[in-house]
Amino acid sequence: MISADRLTKRFGDHTVVDSVTFEVEKGEILGFLGPNAAGKTTTMKMLTCYFPPTDGTARIAGFDVVEESLKVRRMIGFLPENVPLYPEMTVREYLEFAAAAKSVPHADRRQAVTQALDRCNLGEVESQLIGTISRGFRQRVGLGQAIINQPPVLILDEPTVGLDPAQIRDIRELIKELGRTSTVILSTHILPEVSLTCNRVVILHKGRIREVDTPENLTAKLQTVNTVRLQVRGPHQEIQEALGQVQGVQDVTRLEEPGSEGAIFRVQAPRDLEVRGELSRLIVQKGWDLLELHSEGISLEEIFLNVVQREVETNQGGEAA
Repeated sequence: MISADRLTKRFGDHTVVDSVTFEVEKGEILGFLGPNAAGKTTTMKMLTCYFPPTDGTARIAGFDVVEESLKVRRMIGFLPENVPLYPEMTVREYLEFAAAAKSVPHADRRQAVTQALDRCNLGEVESQLIGTISRGFRQRVGLGQAIINQPPVLILDEPTVGLDPAQIRDIRELIKELGRTSTVILSTHILPEVSLTCNRVVILHKGRIREVDTPENLTAKLQTVNTVRLQVRGPHQEIQEALGQVQGVQDVTRLEEPGSEGAIFRVQAPRDLEVRGELSRLIVQKGWDLLELHSEGISLEEIFLNVVQREVETNQGGEAA
C-alpha cells in the first residue's frame, strides 16, 4: 500500500532524509520512532506530497507522489504535527468544510461528519468555536478531518501530542480500529505508544533508517542480558545473597517500590541462560513465599538508545581506523 525507495530530501547542502526505503502492507500500522530532527516529519511530508523528494521515489496505493500527486492526496488522510485549524469555525462547521474539501458526496456529508464526531469523542464540543476548545480537543478535531473521507491510508504525525492519559488511551484504541480498514503510519516521541499500537517499528536517526522490525523482534535482537523480576516474602538481605549465588546469575538488584508486599528483585543472567527454574526452586527450598516471577524485556527506549549507541561506537571505530 505504501512504498518508499531510496527516498531522499536535501535542503541546500543539508540532507534531512537519506535514502530511506521501506514498505507498509495494507492494514498494517507502522510506527516511526526517533528524536527531533530524525527525519520523521520530512518523510511524512514527502509521502503526503507536501515536499517533493530530492531523490528516490514513493508510491501510495500504486500512485507516484510526484507524477500522480492529486491521486495520492485523494487516497490519504494526514494529521500534521501542528494541526491547521480555523479558530472562528465551530467544530462541526470545520468538519463539514473538510468533508466538502475532500469531495465527500453531498448526500453523505452529514453522516461522515457525525461519524467523525463520534469516533473522535467530539460530541460535547461540536457547537463550540475551535478557538475556545483545549489543545487536546483541537488535536482530536485534526484527527477527525483526517478520517472524514474514510481514506485507505492514514499518516499521523504525533497524533497523541497534548492529550491527557485518558485521551491518549482513546486515540490509541481508535488508531487500532482504523488499522483494520486503513494502512497507518504514525510518528511519536511516546515510546510505549509504539509497542502498544504498531505492528512494526522504523527507527530513524539522523535521516537514515537504523532498524525495521516488530517490537518483539527488536527486543529479542537487541536484548543483551536475560532479566528476571521476582517478588518474594522473607528476609530481604538473605534472599538477595542467596539469589546472587545461583549459577549464572550476574547481578541482583533490590527494587524500592513502597507499598509492595515482600521484596522485589531484578536478577540478570547471560542472554541465553534460563535461570527462572533455579530461582524458583531455591525460593521453595528456603521456605520463602514466591509472589511473582517473570522475565522482563527491554523497553523501546532502551532499544532506541542501544541502536544509537551502536551507531556512535561504529562511527568512532571507523574514525580510529
